[in-house]
Amino acid sequence: MSSTTAAAPVIATAVPAGPRGAALLNSVLPLLVDVGVPLVSYYALKAAGLSTFAALAWSSVVPAVRTAWGVLRGRRLNGLAALMVTVNLVGLLTSLMVGDPRLMLAKDSGVSSIVGILILVTVWRGQPMMTAAMRPWLVKGDAAKDAAWWRLAAGSEAFRRAETRFSAVWGAALLGECVVRTVGACTVPVDTMVWLGTVIMVATMVCAFLVSGRVGAVPMARMLAEEVRRDGVADTTR
Repeated sequence: MSSTTAAAPVIATAVPAGPRGAALLNSVLPLLVDVGVPLVSYYALKAAGLSTFAALAWSSVVPAVRTAWGVLRGRRLNGLAALMVTVNLVGLLTSLMVGDPRLMLAKDSGVSSIVGILILVTVWRGQPMMTAAMRPWLVKGDAAKDAAWWRLAAGSEAFRRAETRFSAVWGAALLGECVVRTVGACTVPVDTMVWLGTVIMVATMVCAFLVSGRVGAVPMARMLAEEVRRDGVADTTR
């Protein structure tokens, strides 16, 4: 089951502007498709008499097809989406040749580790990967906040440190998830690990969201608000 493909929309895309309910639906829908559908389909296929391996294989199809369709529909190659499709296809083909359901579960951990490493590499290079997902949430389409963002990004060391911490937390969290799920895939019964892997993934996302918000997004939001306020005061004194 390719539950870690749910990480891709969280990392690679931002919720579009619009009513709050529509934004919430847009952010939750990929998680429901990538996590809920494979989980339910796995147990449904098992109940229908399929083997563990066959149920895992078929329940992996929906997330892989959805990710590939997102690439085709956008008519442009998103690096992270392409990575997800490639890892899913390679993992599925390898599992088909080996015939080991544990390998299919471990393959999902490989996705997390690759994404986590990519995020940490971008942090090391000074171009934090998670900024693309965070910025629309903080700016919220406000022209004043957008201008303040670029001023702070160019001239505030504290702002850049918070931006770096935000991505570093996500990179470390995904690598940690990889270790835990790999150990589980090798030691825990497959039927248990199918749902436990999802629990681990969701718990990782929630923890990363809370911690990265505290050390990154919240300080950046405060700095943006202060910068907008200072700019407004400067405009009134001109």
